[in-house]
Amino acid sequence: MIQDFTLHTHTNEFDGRNTAAEMIEAARASGFKTIGISNHFIVHPTIKQNPLYEAAVRGGYGQMYSSDFDEALSRFVPHYEELARLQDKNPDIRILRGMEVDYFPTDQWRDGFERVYNILRPDYLIGSAHFVEQGGAVYNVHDMAKATPDVRDQMLEQYWANIIKLAQSGLFNWLAHLDLPKKRGLGMESKWAGVKEEAIVAIVNAKNAIEINTSGYKQVGDQPYPGPDIIKMVAVYRVPVLLSDDAHHISQIAASFETAYDMARQNGIKNFTNLQKILDFSKKSL
Repeated sequence: MIQDFTLHTHTNEFDGRNTAAEMIEAARASGFKTIGISNHFIVHPTIKQNPLYEAAVRGGYGQMYSSDFDEALSRFVPHYEELARLQDKNPDIRILRGMEVDYFPTDQWRDGFERVYNILRPDYLIGSAHFVEQGGAVYNVHDMAKATPDVRDQMLEQYWANIIKLAQSGLFNWLAHLDLPKKRGLGMESKWAGVKEEAIVAIVNAKNAIEINTSGYKQVGDQPYPGPDIIKMVAVYRVPVLLSDDAHHISQIAASFETAYDMARQNGIKNFTNLQKILDFSKKSL
């Protein structure tokens, strides 16, 4: 296999469509030796005022949003206990406890997250930025698409600033879908090249890794997250890379890994990381 592990997956306890047991079986059937379950960790005091929360509740996955850290903790404790039970029942495949964390660059958020981390002790952390904060409210990339051009640019500037701070935080094993606003056709103009490179430099300085997220092939057409413009920068700076399916359904396990691998190689990527290097990443700040 190109990669014998998949670590960016979601289950129906949060916003996935299948149980953890079903995802594990799909990973085994795909030939993986390791699967990590990395449900969303999204904590912000006003997160439930975001329009997407109402849509999430209607869709049955409102539990991925938490207004405080204790609420998030109450969801992750039984979730991790279930993964431990499933590991006992499935000794032939390694099951890791991860989380995809939406990072908010404040001291209060970090203090709360470190407390939860030291209770849960996840195997790995994926750094993510689905939201930007402005004026005490949080806005998703979907909100950016509805904003006026000047406000949209402010949100995109904040998005990339958050990516840089996310890398500099030292908290995460790797960073997810760097150019997520592309999902809504945003941030693809050449004027954003400079800040994208600034983000790559921050990732290099943090000795971090990035994922090539294959869910982009379904969501934006002919390219993953990030696209070739960023992948070429990643190749120049020799940032470690792993493949992620961001699977929310069993059918998405290992989806387009070969296509993404070929694209990465064609754009100069040689530094594919392995599982042990990912897990060995030192979270010194914790």
